[in-house]
Amino acid sequence: MRKKIKVGIIGAGRIGVIHATNIVKNFSDIEVKSIADIYADKIRDWAIGLGIKHVYDDYRSILADSEIDAVIICSPTNTHSQITIEAAQAGKHIFCEKPIDYDVDRIHAALNAVAQAGIKFQVGFNRRFDHNFKKVRELIQSGAIGDVQILKVTSRDPAPPPIEYVKVSGGMFLDMTIHDFDMVRYLTGSEVVEVYANAGVLVNPSIGEAGDVDTALISLKFKNGAIGMIDNCRQAVYGYDQRVEVLGTKGSIAVSNDTPTTVVVSTNDGVLSDKPKFFFLERYMESFAAEMAEFFGSIVNDTDTKVSGIDGLKPVLIGLAAKKSYEDGKPVKLEE
Repeated sequence: MRKKIKVGIIGAGRIGVIHATNIVKNFSDIEVKSIADIYADKIRDWAIGLGIKHVYDDYRSILADSEIDAVIICSPTNTHSQITIEAAQAGKHIFCEKPIDYDVDRIHAALNAVAQAGIKFQVGFNRRFDHNFKKVRELIQSGAIGDVQILKVTSRDPAPPPIEYVKVSGGMFLDMTIHDFDMVRYLTGSEVVEVYANAGVLVNPSIGEAGDVDTALISLKFKNGAIGMIDNCRQAVYGYDQRVEVLGTKGSIAVSNDTPTTVVVSTNDGVLSDKPKFFFLERYMESFAAEMAEFFGSIVNDTDTKVSGIDGLKPVLIGLAAKKSYEDGKPVKLEE
């Protein structure tokens, strides 16, 4: 029997709790040995109850532990690149939540540290591991619908985030739409070459006062000639709206929303079905476990990760281009 992989989790906010719980419950050959959070006292009882033996208020205690094989970085975005550099220098394999950073130079510095250390590095674009979107990519790659002509992505949250979060989020394009920028690359297998973003504040005026937008239509051109559209809104009152449609030269593919049940009730009063699952915790929980399985598999089998550092960089570049396009009111080429 091979020895257990020992993991340290950095950051115990919502996503850190999800990853810790998933690993403990789903991976018998992985040990979450430690977790670090600046509010260590508040999470200590929860962590110990989950079987995590060591709780620190400084992530460097995890990096200094020679038994730790890998770290899961779930801390605030403005710490990701620096912790990545330090973890790579400590020889730890790294799973880093998206985005690596908002600053391109800091992303390059982090990726250079990863390359020099020769460790595994995976970025947390979990939607690639969703059962629906994986199937769409497989069908496109197999040639089932021919060459992709049009790609439409709808991604709408059920409610806007708190204003305090908006102020530090990096903006909707780099916080919310970044998942969609990754998804269009993943599905088409092609790079975005031009972006045009039309956006506004139609949900909450306070979001605009914080310097952000909450509603957007983003037009994309791809290197392979395809065109795309991303439809974003911070609020869809009926639930978490996550749909995709792809038109190709031989046919089309459509992904509808996941619902709690597929039951449809038809009566004299109308036809009723369930609303979409409410938010990402319900919609994508299985994908969070699946991305971890991929990460640990790359360590055990010494294979490349499925979501590389470059995959972490490219959506940030598209997001920055979208932001510039919105501010300038014109299309922006990625080469700029």
